[in-house]
Amino acid sequence: MSDSLVLLGDDGSASLAPLNEAPGFTKPIGGLRSRVAYAAAHVAPIAWADNTPGQPAAIDWDATLAFRRSVYSWGLGVADAMDTAQRNMGIDATAVRELIARSAEVAREEGGSVAVGVNTDHIDEPSVSLQQIIDGYIYQLEHAEEHGAVPVIMASRHLARTATSAEDYRTVYRAVLQAATGQVVLHWLGTAFDPNLEGYFGSNDWHVSSATVVDIIAENADKVAGIKMSLLDAASEVHVREQLPDGVRMFTGDDFNYVGLIGGADVPQAEQPERSAGTSRTHSDALLGAFSAITPVASAAIQALDAGDPERYYELLAPTEALSRQVFAAPTFYYKTGVAFLAWLNGHQSAFQMIGGLHSARSLPHLSKIVSLANDAHALEKPELAAQRWNDYLRLNGVTA
Repeated sequence: MSDSLVLLGDDGSASLAPLNEAPGFTKPIGGLRSRVAYAAAHVAPIAWADNTPGQPAAIDWDATLAFRRSVYSWGLGVADAMDTAQRNMGIDATAVRELIARSAEVAREEGGSVAVGVNTDHIDEPSVSLQQIIDGYIYQLEHAEEHGAVPVIMASRHLARTATSAEDYRTVYRAVLQAATGQVVLHWLGTAFDPNLEGYFGSNDWHVSSATVVDIIAENADKVAGIKMSLLDAASEVHVREQLPDGVRMFTGDDFNYVGLIGGADVPQAEQPERSAGTSRTHSDALLGAFSAITPVASAAIQALDAGDPERYYELLAPTEALSRQVFAAPTFYYKTGVAFLAWLNGHQSAFQMIGGLHSARSLPHLSKIVSLANDAHALEKPELAAQRWNDYLRLNGVTA
């Protein structure tokens, strides 16, 4: 049945679906031009290691770094050591530092751009002072800068617990940004990705919190290259995007609405919130976990924009949004399972395994929908291999068509 996919319904019923041919996308010559795009990459574990909950990460470095080389070959940058790499969900502080060092070395070898997460997650104590949070951020910032990576200042669980006002966020970010020797990217992660970040930037109302974010950026515009927003709310992203100082990019982290946000005014058929009259901010760039699952399609779509063909961009990328919405379905913080699952189907790792045992976080019917939507979106890089692996995986779990 290498030319067919076995699909599993929510009721356990099995059916067959035809397998689409390989998409035949071509890699860009000279990189992508019309958009800056980063794929937030995951980590592959050593399949036979003790990657059970609570154990230190045993990473398959060959597979993990080869995946990053593949992303670079399609013209995208790599966003590493972020939530897609299981920060706060399985990867320990020692492994994070090694990942950053190794990933930065690969970026230099491949001539690619790498942005890496800077957080406070190495601090064991749950409750700390604002100064300890600042010191924790700077400790990781220095490591990122030492290796020549673009630092991404991630949302800190410690800060979310400790801060009592918007001014506390201003205090911390002001100190961290002043300590940076170069430009950084800020990261606003919503509660769908991490419920521990409720009220980040001082309020549960994004309208209120966005004013704090914009103030922080405006005060430190020379230190901020951009901001990644992951609220899964296109209106909030457009609202902030229109207020950014010149030279500061909006990197969409909206895995539900990225087609319209990236396409912007170039793609009138792509739905996105109405922009303010006369704004010069017509699109977002990208820093997406979804792009690590659909890298060749994302590259082909941006190549279409580079060629002045927005209709082709939309034709290619629009079908991937249904796939991404399935991967990032609630509970959204388990989306990493879908990313690793697709990497396995596409031959980027030898086993469907994740550190911390997180490969068990999604059901068979959920994974089946990912397979079906990936097939529809031409996101299966080697369709026959994907079909073989998926159909064998179902048989291993007692499902036959």
